[in-house]
Amino acid sequence: MTEDAAPRRPQAILFACSHNAVRSPMAEAIGRHLFGREIYFASAGLRAGELDPFAVSAMDEIGIDISKHKPHSFDELEDDSFDLIVSLSPEAHHRALEYTRALAVDVVYWPTMDPTAVQGSRDQMLDAYRGVRDGLDRRIKELLGWHSFGKL
Repeated sequence: MTEDAAPRRPQAILFACSHNAVRSPMAEAIGRHLFGREIYFASAGLRAGELDPFAVSAMDEIGIDISKHKPHSFDELEDDSFDLIVSLSPEAHHRALEYTRALAVDVVYWPTMDPTAVQGSRDQMLDAYRGVRDGLDRRIKELLGWHSFGKL
């Protein structure tokens, strides 16, 4: 296989969801944690929500601090030069497709449960956030070629 035939790893990725308060900031932080400055990661929502304390707790459990994340919307993005947009909710997927209509950007949809919909005890709710976190971690590693032994 020639080098030209190998898939090119995206250099700038935007994660998008509904409020930029749970799923997309988790994904952005996981990407940054895994790849540092090798890849530019950002996140946005359809609307800017309030950062969710359960998301902060779930990420803190794996040593990633998102407590300073400020949720923002697509309209507040400072840059639109992404190679890939990963949408995490149906609404965000529709917005990402609309946003990229005139841009050469790939858009993929990763249906991701909204853990804020889970009711129950604190532990049951936190488990839902952990599930989202762990699912995003796995998918980001698969997408970008990360193995348990380190980066490719």
